Amino acid sequence: MQISEIMSRDVVIVSPGDSIQKVAQKMAEIDSGIMLVGENDRLVGMVTDRDIVLRAVAKGKTPSKSTARDVMSPDIKYCYEDETIEDAARNMASLQVKRLPVLNREKRLVGIVSLGDLAMEPEADEQSKEALLGISQPV
Repeated sequence: MQISEIMSRDVVIVSPGDSIQKVAQKMAEIDSGIMLVGENDRLVGMVTDRDIVLRAVAKGKTPSKSTARDVMSPDIKYCYEDETIEDAARNMASLQVKRLPVLNREKRLVGIVSLGDLAMEPEADEQSKEALLGISQPV
């Protein structure tokens, strides 16, 4: 089974120049702890709720004046839509992440796959268990 069969296609993207206040509002609006950052039709980063807390709030930065670029992780790990769910689970485990952006072979964002997506797929039971074990391991 391919990732394209289980991934979420309705992905919301913010701009690197958006304030972290706007990013946090978008997160609340879509009930997500992660936001992808895009610029010029390319994925350039990822912001998590944890990034906002540790890289901005804990340092006393003003949410309306700090930007997504200030707190985002630019080193994006991703997978391709034509990879198998086993590949995604293995990648999540080795990278210790719960979500991966999904790109097509032209490197355009087409979705996002989460550990929850794997868990909901009956064929992926064993893979999601392996991924969860890998994610839960101390670094």
